[in-house]
Amino acid sequence: MAKLLIIDDERGIRNTLREILADEGYEVEVAENGKQGLEMACAKAYDLIFSDIKMPEMDGLEVLKALKNGENDENGDATLNGECPIVMITGHGDVETAVQALKLGAYDFLLKPLDLNRILITTKNAIESKSLKQETKQLRKKVAAKGPQMIGESAAITHVREIINKVAPTEARVLITGPNGTGKEVVAHLIHENSARANGPMVEVNCAAIPSELIESELFGHMKGSFTGAVKDRAGKFEQADGGTLFLDEIGDMSLAAQTKVLRALQESEITRVGSDKAIKVNVRVLAATNKNLQKEIAEGNFREDLFHRLNVIPIAVPALNERLEDIPLLVEYFTGQICDEQGIAKKTFDAGAIKALQSKDWTGNIRQLRNVVERLIILAGNKITKEDVELYA
Repeated sequence: MAKLLIIDDERGIRNTLREILADEGYEVEVAENGKQGLEMACAKAYDLIFSDIKMPEMDGLEVLKALKNGENDENGDATLNGECPIVMITGHGDVETAVQALKLGAYDFLLKPLDLNRILITTKNAIESKSLKQETKQLRKKVAAKGPQMIGESAAITHVREIINKVAPTEARVLITGPNGTGKEVVAHLIHENSARANGPMVEVNCAAIPSELIESELFGHMKGSFTGAVKDRAGKFEQADGGTLFLDEIGDMSLAAQTKVLRALQESEITRVGSDKAIKVNVRVLAATNKNLQKEIAEGNFREDLFHRLNVIPIAVPALNERLEDIPLLVEYFTGQICDEQGIAKKTFDAGAIKALQSKDWTGNIRQLRNVVERLIILAGNKITKEDVELYA
């Protein structure tokens, strides 16, 4: 049952609203002034609050500001966090004030004399709106919980986690290195999600997957007619990532021509689309990753040394799985829960022998290979996975 609070210094209005809403099945409480209403709202969670605007001592706008801004009352008690919808009650002459209340965060306003249908419709819509916001918040939490996670407690992975925690809140560029399948992309996502740019876009580019003749268009965009197939103007990844993070994966595979333009973009914080001479300002944090030894690539003339130094402000070397075998039990537990949920089956278990057998293997494919093996064992083996299952299927 939805809980409602009515704040109004006019007894007739309070009683009328209470009777109407109670008859509709709502649990209704009343306060005879703004101060009392604020105290009640601090002490108890409501699904909807009605507040008159003109009241002695503390008017409705003051109540609204306190509830929406999370201010404290006179006793220092915290008020609501602003999620509860608030409907203002006003006379015909105060419509301008009511509009001001909407700008301050009020859900809606009701005009005196009160209209029965308007009261019921506004109440229903406001409560549904609050419910939808709560559901959205829960869904976002679930999505966040399923996002990239760094699993493990080994010294090697703990060191990586510590660097991420230090560098994420800054604007520093990061170069993430490590063999394929170690989780370089996870590191990039964790840096973005814990940065001041977390609410901005994170745009990913796999430099190895884009043909060299198209990489410039992909990164910087192009103008209509600038080359065959350019049928309209198109923003590149740098523009798409404006205000957020651009992740250049496998940057060691980028052509020298594209490297030159990336260097200019980093130096001047601006890009130029293919086929245009107009510079476009961009506000982008660049993270890069590679499985190559860029120092060796520089020596062989395949990578620009000046770009390397621009990107390598904070280096993060992600360890191979063979360097953190002690993390395999935690990784297996994590992947088992994840895969069983995806498959819609009861969670299976790995006995000690199976874990030991997994730890004795050579993981050239790193975390990605381990997940594939765990999925294969879950599908092909019984409810309790043993050393024999590992030897047979891994």
